[in-house]
Amino acid sequence: MGIIRQLTEKPWLVTDRGIAEDIDESAFASAAPTGLRVYFAVATVMFSLIAAMYLMRMGLGGHPGEGLDWRSTPKPLLLWVNTAILILSSVTFQRTRAAARRGQMDRVAVGLLAAGFFAFAFLAGQLTVWWQLADAGYFLTANPANSFFYLITTLHGLHLLGGLVAWGRTTAKVWDGVEPAKVSLSVYLCAIYWHFLLVVWLAFFYLLLST
Repeated sequence: MGIIRQLTEKPWLVTDRGIAEDIDESAFASAAPTGLRVYFAVATVMFSLIAAMYLMRMGLGGHPGEGLDWRSTPKPLLLWVNTAILILSSVTFQRTRAAARRGQMDRVAVGLLAAGFFAFAFLAGQLTVWWQLADAGYFLTANPANSFFYLITTLHGLHLLGGLVAWGRTTAKVWDGVEPAKVSLSVYLCAIYWHFLLVVWLAFFYLLLST
């Protein structure tokens, strides 16, 4: 059947299809990093505005009689553990990126699974922090500091979930046996994305701890 298909297949169509695939891959390779940089710029502006609003609202204080007074949200010990887990996820992505450059697909497959595990563990830890705060009476609407804490952790978590979608697609390609050259860029983009989210979280974590 393979020989018959080769004999009956139109060579110009084969060539066109191969060229089209090459064009698609090269277009993705050139556009994806640019698109990610644009995304970083937009996300940085958004997170910076939130940080500025946080500092401004904290400076205003509020009126205790109206229940608007600013009371800093407790920082459970688990937040430190979650931060360490996110650092591990970022470091694992970086090591996986290096393995992808060397074409070590076995290490790439294991590295992606480990990085994803740490990312899910971070999200689970953040949800646990929410539960701990709610159980202690620090609800979303209790005071402005609580509202900002839930807003910051929610937005960061949603961005991490978006990254996990790309991670899932990349991991599926690797386990399907895709060639290293065709998955290296995806691993690189995942790693850079995780580094960005780590920097964002460290900045917010420092802000929350210092106020």
